[in-house]
Amino acid sequence: MIERLEVGARMSRVVKHNGVVYLAGLTADDLSQDVAGQTRQVLKKADAKLSSAGTDKAMLLTATIWLREIQDFDRMNSVWEAWIDAANPPARATCEARMADDDILVEIVLTATS
Repeated sequence: MIERLEVGARMSRVVKHNGVVYLAGLTADDLSQDVAGQTRQVLKKADAKLSSAGTDKAMLLTATIWLREIQDFDRMNSVWEAWIDAANPPARATCEARMADDDILVEIVLTATS
């Protein structure tokens, strides 16, 4: 059975299937903040969405992180490292990418088990 949460016109924000939770790409709401501020916002959203699906960051399997500017890697990573469950880090990839809006500095996609 597939369970879809936060269903919109173009996508579901959270999908659960066979004990796996998939989060759609998460971006910040306040795009006036720098990459660290945007990353904090994204990870706060991630906590809420994982919780709504009955799981948490200790159960992360993978993370894909897109940065508008790869020079922001260390600033984003300092926020990520403070947030992540250090005993249970996911497999992760980070790359520079063109974003849908020039003010989006970071976007994160997460997959977890429930």
